[in-house]
Amino acid sequence: MTPQAIETQQAARLRAFFAGHGAMPVETGILQPAGTLLDLYGEDIRARAYVTSDALRGEQMLRPDFTVPVVQMHMAHGAAPARYTYAGPVFRRQEEDAARANEYQQVGFELFDGTNPAEADAEVFCLIAQALGPAPLRAATGDIGILLAAVDALETTAPRRAALRRHIWRPRRFRALMDRFSGRAPVPASRQAVIAGQLAPTGAPEIGLRSMAEVEARIAALREDAQAGPIPASQVALIDAILDVREAMPYALEQLRDISVDLPAIAPAVARMAQRMQALERRGIDVARLDFEASYGRSSMEYYDGFVFGFYAETRADLPAVASGGRYDALTAVLGQGRSIPAVGGVIRPGLLAELGAGE
Repeated sequence: MTPQAIETQQAARLRAFFAGHGAMPVETGILQPAGTLLDLYGEDIRARAYVTSDALRGEQMLRPDFTVPVVQMHMAHGAAPARYTYAGPVFRRQEEDAARANEYQQVGFELFDGTNPAEADAEVFCLIAQALGPAPLRAATGDIGILLAAVDALETTAPRRAALRRHIWRPRRFRALMDRFSGRAPVPASRQAVIAGQLAPTGAPEIGLRSMAEVEARIAALREDAQAGPIPASQVALIDAILDVREAMPYALEQLRDISVDLPAIAPAVARMAQRMQALERRGIDVARLDFEASYGRSSMEYYDGFVFGFYAETRADLPAVASGGRYDALTAVLGQGRSIPAVGGVIRPGLLAELGAGE
């Protein structure tokens, strides 16, 4: 069989597996309205999306994954508990690495249910693991919700907290902002010049995409930010301590519990992690051998806001994640037009799974 035929066969097997566990098979259009989708996918996918437009439909994009279209579909018809599975091609530009596929198959499982989020997290993780079969894969886990809770508790201005939340998924930018907001790094000279400078004279021509009113509002915001005091060093140290947590799950949980003594705001998220670990144990997962990294998932989709996970080939460090997923409760609220429901899901790349199987 050709590699494409093997990939197609794997995709059909995986979709049938999830359907056998109660998931309703669904389809989404290959061409999706861009609009809010580009904002929801995050900067990485935004830069790699295939985008086009026409006079009737406006800006459109080839779907870069299935989750957002499936959430849109579900929330358009209510917020009742449901399970879905799907299979089909996704598209991502690979301008910096010609060796990476720009079209490949994706099979997924999405679970909408707020009855017991910890059990739902464990169910999705275990179903994905079971569907992957005997492939030599290493599992990695994390929890974006812990870092989000820590950022929300920082003693700083609301705009600074919002900026840090927005850049959680861009670790280098997040670190640069933490250093500047805490006084560990100087304000860039260009920003200092804007803060100290004068606006263009009245009547000067407006050049560029921003109006003079927008420029004035931006300068006012920068000046207000310059007056804000630094984030306390003790709180910066706690953020650093969270980001340094990288252990087997039980030991990581103990470290995070210790940190929560000095940062009580993360205690609810840490408690959810403990409940999830217990749910995973009940489903037969050896959590003592399950890696947990508090910073894991920060280069994934920006709609994840809780549990995140991935499965990687032990013998093929050159391959991306064979499977990945996570919790995205806030996304359902964004797309739900007043409704929301806790949700978690995961996707598998059957082509990578087939490649690993072919090499056994």
